[in-house]
Amino acid sequence: MLDLRRLALICEFARRGSIAATAAVLGYSPSAVSQQLAALEREAGAVLLDRTARSAELTDAGRRLVAHAERILSMVEAAESDLSAQAATPSGRVTVTAFPTAAVAFAPALARSLRRHTALTLRMGQGRSGRGMREVQSGEVDIALVDDWYGRVRESDTLRVFPLLHDPLVLVVPRKHRLASLDEPVDLRELRDEPWMATPDGEPSRLAVDSLLADVGGAQPVPWEFEGLGTILGLVAKGIGIAAVPALALASGVRGIVVREFPGAPVGRDVHAVARASGVHRPAVSVTLRAVHVAARLLAADLAAVELAAR
Repeated sequence: MLDLRRLALICEFARRGSIAATAAVLGYSPSAVSQQLAALEREAGAVLLDRTARSAELTDAGRRLVAHAERILSMVEAAESDLSAQAATPSGRVTVTAFPTAAVAFAPALARSLRRHTALTLRMGQGRSGRGMREVQSGEVDIALVDDWYGRVRESDTLRVFPLLHDPLVLVVPRKHRLASLDEPVDLRELRDEPWMATPDGEPSRLAVDSLLADVGGAQPVPWEFEGLGTILGLVAKGIGIAAVPALALASGVRGIVVREFPGAPVGRDVHAVARASGVHRPAVSVTLRAVHVAARLLAADLAAVELAAR
């Protein structure tokens, strides 16, 4: 009989790529992980890992077992969800990951909505959207809030995608900038030589800004690149330059800036919640998804107000 905990362990090994990394994530010693994988080999009656003095990797049999294990663990979760769906009170821990802007924006509303469920605990972390999808798929988290700039987030047999809101790109300028006057029209051509601040090259929001300005010949080389939209907004508030950011980044509240709409069709991203199909009916996950939708409606109203003020 194959042990479910050991099946989960070999799936974690497949994701991490080494015994040491698997041990670090799970809080075990490397020797304990190695012993459990050896026990799984005995249960399976097959060599699952090709070991050397310094490394270990899955054999063909190991990769086949991982594929089976992922399906088995998904079915176990579906069974648990089906049985617990009869529970009157959502309980246990729900783990949510979100891209940084969404984590800041959604956290207050989620905390307010879920605090009445006293048997439920929420753990919310931050990470890149692509990683969040993988963590939901692997079972590391229950729900991921992801951004989608190009319409590439899709449902699958194992994942459910819940659209939440559209997040447009907006122009932010210091209060003393000429465009702080709403009577002054926004002309992209006149903004080309402005001191732009942006996220590093290759980041989705940077690609969106580059795409926005491409139609007017592109901006001059960006002199300053910063990780984190909050940092960029703070620098705009100090009068150092201008920036284009998703409106959701303004949810935390920033003083000293003025928000303007870009002319023409707005560039933006869609925000989705992603969860495993096998877990969406678990009461704790279901009530958290409802709270996410409530938070999204509140934020969408806030974004609409930002757009109206920017006109």
